[in-house]
Amino acid sequence: MGETDKRPFKALLDVGIQRTTTGARLFGALKGAADGGINVPHTHKRFPGYKASRIEAVTNKRGKTTDTEKVDASFNAKVHRDRIMGNHVTAYMNSLKKEEPAKFKRQFSQWEKCLAANKAKTCEDVYKKIHTAIRAKPDRVKKAGNKKATRKIITAGAARVFQDSKNRKWIRHFRITTEARKAKVTAKFAAAMGAAQ
Repeated sequence: MGETDKRPFKALLDVGIQRTTTGARLFGALKGAADGGINVPHTHKRFPGYKASRIEAVTNKRGKTTDTEKVDASFNAKVHRDRIMGNHVTAYMNSLKKEEPAKFKRQFSQWEKCLAANKAKTCEDVYKKIHTAIRAKPDRVKKAGNKKATRKIITAGAARVFQDSKNRKWIRHFRITTEARKAKVTAKFAAAMGAAQ
């Protein structure tokens, strides 16, 4: 690397107060950033599918410990891939659909519509379809909005109620001027004096 060459962009993961346990969602975000091309220093030790080295006890038929055996650390990339592709979500959805249909409908009704719309059986099929579509057209196209959008005032005053072309309503509070505030106080005072007499 020459003196004029730029150094590659490096990002350091700030976990904040999140727990850094193996398989945490935090490391899913790290994996996505690393796959996206950002240089984030990391190891695979916190990804799902990694098992640390440990010592296991060897027992005989009676359950008595006879020896100890060291199991080396290992990383199963298939477990990690299944997690990325949402196979654990698909398995949970299928079990919930059989055991508790009401709970499934409450939690996954939109996912069921998504799977039906994409003619897919699993989350992995949907993700693959999305990845293929992104690779085919990576440029982000802004969705065209409603060109005939209207906004009208239903209730005037300091607390104005607006309504748009889709009949959605919202309120916006406006400050009144000093003169208007003084006039309001004077009117209240006059009304109170009139009621007292």
